[in-house]
Formats: sequence, C-alpha cells, structure tokens
Amino acid sequence: MNVTDAFERARAEGRRVLVGYLPAGFPSYDGCVAALAAMVKAGVDVVEVGLPYSDPVMDGPIIQRAAERSLAQGTRTTDVLRTVEAVAEMGVPALCMTYWNPVSRYGVDRFAADLAGAGGAGLITPDLIPDEADDWLAASDRHRLDRVFLVAPSSADARLACTVAACRGFVYAASLMGVTGTREKTSEQGRALVARVREVTALPVGVGLGVSNGAQAAEVGGYADAVIVGSAFVRTLLDAETPDAGVDAAADLAADLASGVRSPG
Repeated sequence: MNVTDAFERARAEGRRVLVGYLPAGFPSYDGCVAALAAMVKAGVDVVEVGLPYSDPVMDGPIIQRAAERSLAQGTRTTDVLRTVEAVAEMGVPALCMTYWNPVSRYGVDRFAADLAGAGGAGLITPDLIPDEADDWLAASDRHRLDRVFLVAPSSADARLACTVAACRGFVYAASLMGVTGTREKTSEQGRALVARVREVTALPVGVGLGVSNGAQAAEVGGYADAVIVGSAFVRTLLDAETPDAGVDAAADLAADLASGVRSPG
C-alpha cells in the first residue's frame, strides 16, 4: 500500500490517518519491529521509520535518547532498510524519516533505489528544502517514491508554496517552532498553518509535534488529514521495564490515538 491509498481508505471511512514513528534499532532491531507491528495492529495507518543520526538538531531529548541507544547498538542504514521492509510486509505504507546527511553519504540514487526495493513508500526529510533537493527530486521520480517536506508556522507564503509544490504523498505541517516532544497541550498554530497549506494544494496535510494521547489526536484530527505521533511512542519504550511491556504500552497508546482520529472533535 502507498500513502495515497492510506489517505483514501481513511477518507472513505470518515476518519483521519494515524502516523506513528519509531527510530530503527530501538530498543533493538527485533524490539522495534515488534513494537511497530503492535502499533499497526492497534490502528496506526502509516509508519515512519527513523534513521538514527548522531546530530539530530530538530529532535527533542526523548527521540535523541532513543537514537543514541540505537546507534550505540550498531544500527546502520541497512538495518533501517530492513525495518522498512518488515513494515511494508505488514501491509501499511512505510516512510523513512531522516536527516539529509546520511542519505547524501549513502548516495542519493542508491538510497532511493534501495528504499524502493525494500518496499518503502517514500522519504520525510526535515532538514532538506526543495531548493537544495535536485538530486532527491530526480531520484524520487525515477524510483516512484513519495517525498514529504516540512512546513512550519514561520514559513513565509512564498516558501510554503514552493515547499508544498515539491511534496508528493502529503505535506508535513510542524505545528510549532522547536524540537520534537510530547506536550500537555497541542499547538494553537497548527490550525492556521493547515489552512494556509490548503490554500495552495489539494494534498493531504499531516500535523506533527506534541500529540501524545487520544484527546489531542481528536483535536488535531478536527482540522488536519493526519495526526503524526513520534515522541509519545518512543517514550513508551523508554519507560518500559521490559521489552514486552514496551510493546504492550505502544499498542495501548496506538489504540488510544486511533480512537481519537476516528472521532475528531
């Protein structure tokens, strides 16, 4: 299944899409795959597989800790691609979320080819702007991959329009300025940002940064096409006393979030 299929299915069911993130190799390769499988079974529609990176400037402390543990255990790009392949076999779209430097080092076309070969749906690139993405735009076209760029409340109108025009699959709207992390309240800037994006594209808009429970998912689902959750899932695994307990906690969170995207308020 590709990303467009996931959005169309959710639309037909009168609900929003739930996107869940975990960094590959955390808490281990097998542990990550087990948690993602449980999340999908509980209602996650699209999976973001994070490529752990040593300089995660846009990530908050929760995801940084997970990425550090993954890297310390020897996770490599090939392990990320194996994780993508495992998720694709679960029957949901698997997007790789990564800073640009690891892709550049691996080789842009090689990465695109290997991602497509693993069944990946596309790439989310938080620190890449379309003006500097000629190689990726060409490679993603060659290998028929979605490309998801980020827009933020600070994006000027011209920058927002340029970024959205380069997207394929959906647009990632970062609802606040700052690093990733769970928050007690969702950002009030998200609704206005989604409205701005919809003025210039018919692509679905997913909102991320800060959602950590079903009530917040319902709130964001009231104006966005997708609710994107990362740090809250990572935290369930960080806080778990055992790997099995982490998988169960991730599944419980996914079920709560899935109920939220099915009853936007």
